[in-house]
Amino acid sequence: MFEKIAPRDVLGEIFIELGEQNPSLVLLDADFNTASKIEPFAKRFPDRFVQVGIAEQNMMGVAAGLSTSGLLPYACTLAAFCSRRACDQVMVSIALSNFNVKILGIYPGLFVGLNGASHQALEDIAIMRSMANMTVVQPADAWETKEIIRYSLTHIGPMYIRIGRDPVPRYVPEGYKFQLGKSLTLREGNDITMICYGDLVGDTLEAASILSSKGIQARVINMSSIKPIDEEAIIKAARDTGKIVTVDNHNIYGGAGSAVCEVVSEKYPVRVRRVGVRDVFGKSGSNEAMKEKFGLRGVDIAMEAEALLKE
Repeated sequence: MFEKIAPRDVLGEIFIELGEQNPSLVLLDADFNTASKIEPFAKRFPDRFVQVGIAEQNMMGVAAGLSTSGLLPYACTLAAFCSRRACDQVMVSIALSNFNVKILGIYPGLFVGLNGASHQALEDIAIMRSMANMTVVQPADAWETKEIIRYSLTHIGPMYIRIGRDPVPRYVPEGYKFQLGKSLTLREGNDITMICYGDLVGDTLEAASILSSKGIQARVINMSSIKPIDEEAIIKAARDTGKIVTVDNHNIYGGAGSAVCEVVSEKYPVRVRRVGVRDVFGKSGSNEAMKEKFGLRGVDIAMEAEALLKE
């Protein structure tokens, strides 16, 4: 078993590595650098760290401006604030102009410590993936986080990267290389497919184990590239297994589950059950309390899969 590491905990390390390689890399922060773990970069490259304070909308405009001068800006703050609060600035100043700005949304979904609904980003995927030119991804673990950040250095255009808050084990294999628009099958199975990403990959794998104990073999796909999404893998899963469960740390409207439904409805219609936050705001509580309240534990996901299989 691999050591558990939070995706955010490797940001300082990977940005120092890339900052050494690329002198144009600049990090922008909205008074969140200790929580986002990018402080090591600020200490190593103080002249390439811009502290804008609690001014997320302004930060997006600054990042857009920096990108026009040959710099490669990464704007980093809470996922709720870089999506909901700065939505217009992201769209007009960055996406519309197709500027080469990377946006890091830390603490996505329900898992924001005890900060509650005002800080929980349950709409950010819907907001970002609906913008033309914007790419949307979320790594499953710390190892995939480093791979995605390395990839983002070469990607030209706006990119929204969700970064999880809490420690998780390694899910991607040794030698894994992230490919935009491609998924990773973590477990094979031909009875049903479960598509997940980010913080709930572990719970989805737990659900697959529960199903396996009942003689149901579930395919588990890590869909870290949410936009563009891996249509080929989705169509193959629909063809092979006939039914799909999606698992979102997000509102069921507009999340990865919606993206999967868009693909199958056009390319290979099958029944899809979306597991996620069902059109309500979040609450304050621990991760486990949030998972129990909103039906996102492994046992809950397994129950949804069994219910779909019985339909």
